[in-house]
Amino acid sequence: MKIAILGATKGMGRAVARRLVERGDELFLLGRDPEDLVRSARDLETRAGRASGSVGTATCDLERPEGFAAALAAAEAGLGGLNAVVVTAGLFATQDQLEADPELARRLLTVDFANTIVFCEDARRRLLARGGGTLCVFSSVAGERGRKPVVLYGAAKAGLSRYLEGLDHKFRGQGLRTICVKPGFVRTGMTAGLPTPPFACEPDAVAVRVVRAIDRGSPVVYAPGIWGLIMLVIRLLPRFVMRKIGF
Repeated sequence: MKIAILGATKGMGRAVARRLVERGDELFLLGRDPEDLVRSARDLETRAGRASGSVGTATCDLERPEGFAAALAAAEAGLGGLNAVVVTAGLFATQDQLEADPELARRLLTVDFANTIVFCEDARRRLLARGGGTLCVFSSVAGERGRKPVVLYGAAKAGLSRYLEGLDHKFRGQGLRTICVKPGFVRTGMTAGLPTPPFACEPDAVAVRVVRAIDRGSPVVYAPGIWGLIMLVIRLLPRFVMRKIGF
């Protein structure tokens, strides 16, 4: 497959990229830091035993939507086509941090909801113009239900999840396979220093499930899988119970 990945230089995105390139997929990396992109591209080429320069890169910052079209066009040209777009990039901050810093809250809500959707819309149009493909986007279990610890982050991810669900309903029949990835707590640089809850996992465990979902076209994937059952219970809890618990 010919795959463009936004956010492949760190954490879960890097783990997904490594699994894809090691099995033979052609990758093009998008991200905001040119030096990180080059380092990641060289790492992937080494892992796959490919020539230097075979994994292309282009800058793409989710806070700068004016650059989305050029980045995706570079990926399409560099790969000679496009079968899939994977989006793992985003911002994270704790609820306390967001409540204390309105500007940080604005940035997170814009990046994780509005700008991610704008990027996905461009990717969707390009994939459909080629007859279809896969759009795989990382949301979060934080968006499953309004919860005290993730009011703002969860709201952004809830909106993103509903958007991806709508795309799946509207365009699956036209060949667009939309995959919404909902990780729980994953040990990455984003979560460093936070208390580790039960069922925390490593980025590679998420990558295994994501690559399987890409192959199968699964519309929703929880990582690890236990979060599907946990969130089923959480969705069924009455509101008065949610007010009392700290989850």
